[in-house]
Amino acid sequence: MPDRRALITGITGQDGSFLARLLLEKGYRVYGLVRRLSSPNLSNIATILDQIELIDGDLMDPSSLNEALKKSDPSEIYNLAAQSFVGASFTQPVLTGEITGLGALRLLEATRTHAPTARFYQAASSEMFGHVDREPQDESTPFHPRSPYGVAKVYAYWACVNYREAYSMFVSNGILFNHESTIRGIEFVTRKISDGVARIVTGQANQIVLGNLDARRDWGYAPDYVDLMWRMLQSSKPDDFVGATGESHSVKEFVQEAFRVAGIEDWEAHIKLDPKFNRPSEVYNLRGNAAKAERELGWKPRTRFAELVGMMVAADVARLQTTRDARAG
Repeated sequence: MPDRRALITGITGQDGSFLARLLLEKGYRVYGLVRRLSSPNLSNIATILDQIELIDGDLMDPSSLNEALKKSDPSEIYNLAAQSFVGASFTQPVLTGEITGLGALRLLEATRTHAPTARFYQAASSEMFGHVDREPQDESTPFHPRSPYGVAKVYAYWACVNYREAYSMFVSNGILFNHESTIRGIEFVTRKISDGVARIVTGQANQIVLGNLDARRDWGYAPDYVDLMWRMLQSSKPDDFVGATGESHSVKEFVQEAFRVAGIEDWEAHIKLDPKFNRPSEVYNLRGNAAKAERELGWKPRTRFAELVGMMVAADVARLQTTRDARAG
């Protein structure tokens, strides 16, 4: 087997940590780009730190990207790093554009210069569709982003298409719909719900404060989606693919299912709505069609909505009970 080396930006995040494990299982030498911080959060990759190599770098610093590519000499590059919280992009639009949009361009340019034969995966997003006029959305659906985050992802998407066409580089965009897990960031609504329900179950809280319950999303399981990322770079040619379950559920449905699996019937008594959590411009009905990925890459999501919610709630309940018992002991 040829020496397979992968560089992952955003390796400490949800997707990056799952992808690193997948690539290690497949025999890759895995490098991760991490920003130098006084107290870096490496919890998601703590169990594999001895199997990967971390390289200091920043998507806002081209020289660090050049050095990272020279050091790792990757055959595959997965750009997962971003300012990825949609809500924060409204309060930090310029920073979001710098990291999520121009950051991808800086990495593309570094790749063109130092690793032109490497295969490049860009984490695109269903938030690029935004204000949709059709359901479900697929690779031909027009973009109408409704947040600075979505706008930045559209910029990165077209930069990738441009480098693919202008320089004949192997660059592919994964237009992935929402995907969650037990290690999803606490600032995301799904984890906010599962953690909130777990706190109610363990007697540490009595309510969850949320914004818009009517927004609908296509929610999948993150490990299924990193498998799609890998499959995209094993294809014979670069292309763009939607990753989705094809099912749409509202935030309200997520709440109801989370309370149901926790055995709490009167969920409404524990929910408080606060308009400060509403976005200035909301995206209401995202639902993807991943038929192309199934047809060309043999990919299908394996984890469905109810299973995902149950998994997240159970993990948060177990975590909080362990913490509580440790304090009591």
